[in-house]
Amino acid sequence: MIKVAVIGYGYWGPNLVRNLIYSIHFKVEAVFDIDPQKTFQLQKIYPNISVNKSFSDILKDSNIDAVVIATPISTHYELVKACLESGKHVLVEKPLADSSENCIELIELADSKELILFVDHTFPFTEAVKKIKEIINSDILGEIFYFDSTRINLGLFQFDSNVLWDLAIHDLSIIIYLFNEFPIRVSATGNSCINNHPVNMASLSLEFNSNFYTHINVNWLSPVKVRQILIGGDKKMLLYDDIEPTEKLKLYDKGVEVLDDAAINKMKYGYRSGDVNIPFLPQTEALCNVVENFAESINKNASPIVSATDALEIIKILESAEKSMKRGGSPVNINENSLS
Repeated sequence: MIKVAVIGYGYWGPNLVRNLIYSIHFKVEAVFDIDPQKTFQLQKIYPNISVNKSFSDILKDSNIDAVVIATPISTHYELVKACLESGKHVLVEKPLADSSENCIELIELADSKELILFVDHTFPFTEAVKKIKEIINSDILGEIFYFDSTRINLGLFQFDSNVLWDLAIHDLSIIIYLFNEFPIRVSATGNSCINNHPVNMASLSLEFNSNFYTHINVNWLSPVKVRQILIGGDKKMLLYDDIEPTEKLKLYDKGVEVLDDAAINKMKYGYRSGDVNIPFLPQTEALCNVVENFAESINKNASPIVSATDALEIIKILESAEKSMKRGGSPVNINENSLS
């Protein structure tokens, strides 16, 4: 079994610990959090897990093979670097780090030590997104015209990141996973409606080399929670509603056809409206799939489903989007950072 320690037991940490415990591939040796009250609560649930080790103790413990990090974004770079330098595989909560420069350094460090650097971009591991990829690869949608996402809610406000880094990052990971294509240009606008706080509502558009349009709308100041993605193709269209408990995916046999009416020498449009299909989705927790892929990556020395290089590309998009916002929405090329 892979012996693992968890750093951070706040918002996401308890979910990671639970799935690591349930996995046949891991043994949770220790959990560390700077707030002793949080680890006190943990020990009441899992009395056999050590909460007495400090972060430095974990780094020095040769018995620990891997470290899972679920801490604020601003801490990722230093914590991940320290774990890699200590010879431990790392799973870190998204994003990998707070800059593409730091991401590149961490990726090169992991490669030099032949360690797995795994970034927890959870959505590509959901059964819904996996099913969407299957649908796209089967050409059921046909040529993809657009990807349009709305991801809004009231809070949670972050102090070390803006709404793009908190919410839009999910859609970026989904896009890269689904289409195996990186955007070449981004345009973004945003606003902070609360003084002295990061941008809390934003919109960004991505351009690709292919004829494919992407729009993402994110907001921390919405009275309702919406998690919807529309994907339109020339054959069919798809709605992904993550709020729906069971019918998360709906496949619409709808479309538009351009007709040439020679009699009046004018273009006309025909609208197709057919059945709605609801694909079956297994009831599997995404984090369970994350943990299993982390174990497989370590045991087989294989690249994760969402690679560290994918995680770097996502950071480059976010950095370019922030530059675009500062320039009033002017397009910014995503080509300024790359792995040497």
